[in-house]
Amino acid sequence: MPGPILHLGATVLCAHGGQAMPTVPVPRVTVSGQPVATIVAPYVVAGCPFPPVSGGPCVTGQWVVGAVRVLAMGQPVAIQTGVAVCAPTGTPLLPVVVQPRAIAT
Repeated sequence: MPGPILHLGATVLCAHGGQAMPTVPVPRVTVSGQPVATIVAPYVVAGCPFPPVSGGPCVTGQWVVGAVRVLAMGQPVAIQTGVAVCAPTGTPLLPVVVQPRAIAT
């Protein structure tokens, strides 16, 4: 499933509205002037309002499905149509604003 490549400037949220950022973007590969994110490095989530009583707020997110044919430094790039899971809640990461020019499959 093709989708826009995620980069450092993309807006990615946890299912509860917390802001997620890639921990290790690849600076050698850029789209729209921003380093791309791969599925190997986790995202860190800040500002998740999910209460600790119900399983705690989202702390990290990890992509489990990304691009199949497009790699950055030998790792699949993260794409908007990919699948990511937050820990410890198990909810998805939601890319809401991405660059529209570079599409990966």
